[in-house]
Amino acid sequence: MADIFDIFKKLEAERAAKSTQPITHLLVSLGNPGKQYTYTRHNAGFLCMDALSEKYGFTVNKSKFEALIGEATIAGTRVLCMKPQTFMNASGIAVEAAANFYKIPVEHIIVICDDINLPVGGLRVRGKGSDGGQRGVRSMIKMLGDNDNFPRIRVGVGSKPHPDYDLADWVLSTFAPSELDKIKSLYPAVAEGVEWLLRGDLDKAMQVCNRKG
Repeated sequence: MADIFDIFKKLEAERAAKSTQPITHLLVSLGNPGKQYTYTRHNAGFLCMDALSEKYGFTVNKSKFEALIGEATIAGTRVLCMKPQTFMNASGIAVEAAANFYKIPVEHIIVICDDINLPVGGLRVRGKGSDGGQRGVRSMIKMLGDNDNFPRIRVGVGSKPHPDYDLADWVLSTFAPSELDKIKSLYPAVAEGVEWLLRGDLDKAMQVCNRKG
């Protein structure tokens, strides 16, 4: 039987080897900095990142690229995880800076963001395409050279309750407790979707994530 200390040494060596692998992907969550925005609809991406950091044992607390960042190994892939701190409409500034630094191709950038076109608890994966009205994604497309060829996991936060309701007020409104429970119920699917996207299997990511809520 192997000595317990030998097992620990082996595990530590494996962790060290993983940490020296090059970063090949960006995992970007979108939201607004500041505690007052934590549980608002626009921060669904940040909430998912917090859940991922707990699941995979990494932290997103180092300041760089006008973002909070952390490194992780997910599905055997070294990933730079990001929470842009530029506020939503300028999220692309942080993403472009990190992508240029690590020489990450656009298709290796995975985004987690809110989507007002899906009901609360809905989830959808797209491989590329327009911003769908999400201004953080719009900023990214622009800053990445008008390139929309990056996958995104869109978390449903519900549409405006009335046509005259100001959109900015709506996305900055706080989730009701029952709504927040629905968002939290999506975390396992989001994690699995991220893993499949990192493996390059968009169809599988869509299969495990796509739901109407």
